[in-house]
Amino acid sequence: MKLNELEVFVTKNLTPGRGGQYFIFVKLITHCGIVGYGEVYAASIHPKTMTLIIEDVFQRHMYNENPCNIELMFRRVYSSGFTQRPDPTIMGAFSGLEIACWDILGKSLNQPICNLLGGKIRNSLRSYTYLYPKGQQSEADFYSSPALSAEAARVAIDKGFTAIKFDPAGPYTIFDGHQPSLADLELSEEFCRLIRSKVGNQADLLFGTHGQFTPSGALRLAQRLEKYSPLWFEEPIPPDSSRNMQLVAANTSIPIATGERLTTKYEFSEVLRSGAASILQPALGRVGGIWEAKKVAAIAEVFGAQIAPHLYAGPIEWAANIQLSLTLPNFLLLETIGTGDGFHSKLLTSNINWENGYVFPPNAPGLGVELNEVVARENPYTGEELHLSMSEKEHRP
Repeated sequence: MKLNELEVFVTKNLTPGRGGQYFIFVKLITHCGIVGYGEVYAASIHPKTMTLIIEDVFQRHMYNENPCNIELMFRRVYSSGFTQRPDPTIMGAFSGLEIACWDILGKSLNQPICNLLGGKIRNSLRSYTYLYPKGQQSEADFYSSPALSAEAARVAIDKGFTAIKFDPAGPYTIFDGHQPSLADLELSEEFCRLIRSKVGNQADLLFGTHGQFTPSGALRLAQRLEKYSPLWFEEPIPPDSSRNMQLVAANTSIPIATGERLTTKYEFSEVLRSGAASILQPALGRVGGIWEAKKVAAIAEVFGAQIAPHLYAGPIEWAANIQLSLTLPNFLLLETIGTGDGFHSKLLTSNINWENGYVFPPNAPGLGVELNEVVARENPYTGEELHLSMSEKEHRP
């Protein structure tokens, strides 16, 4: 069994666009006709350019290789061009291709991927979602309104969610980290106060920041939030300094979570060694794929850290997250985008079962789901924006 063909789909994410501007799916076909799907989570260059990189990685390091040889292919890619260091763009390309290899292996053996990773140790996965506006609510109004978010939190809890995420602490800019303004501190505390009052002890609060603050600025905010007992304080400073993040972790009672912008076990191991975070959030379409994420989880287990796979992508990465999470003793939470409904569900030929706050894995082999290629092709991305972007406007009080 050898890898033979590659196709890349760059699919526009339809309104309301939850999960980014577009999704990058890959399809691998073996010489014997087995199809595997994967998803690339890479946001730093345009998808046209990313497609060329994915094609180069496949042709240079994976074409005509046995899909079983995942470790060998990882070492080739990791060492490509005399590098041997974490590269989120190249690892993003490999991650999607690697997920597709696991899908092929599962299908060839008629087994779900989790059974190839040591077997599942749970039958369902506790999930969480961001709070989103409903109907015709303005996003600008919703994301600046503690009252509207508190109402949305109550709706989410009534659906069955027992954990909800929100990030009201100001814009993400190219000038981060910065000191939070007094207005940002007060607004963030009001979000937590009102949401906690609506959900009581029925749900964990997940406070999202995305590298906005300096260590001292993050601690000023953490002191305001501790009384509401969030389950985590996400990426309080930029992810490029584990030492600085450790300063925050050592001085707040709120667990620190990080990882969506990190790649390979090498970057995650530095987080663990320094004590920067106790909750890791690998994005399987960036970290190096399923096998590399499994290694990250094993290292984390030794340090008493837990895994909450990140998802701001499409349903193929979600399916990969599910297969991995089923096998992890130190699994904490699974991120979902809503309940996986809307356009995300249309991109699959069969739905992933979400019920009363939990995800129940599909029983089919491989990832357990298939990309709906018709829908993926009918919605090509033709824009110029990146998957995610940061403001160039300097944050001011």
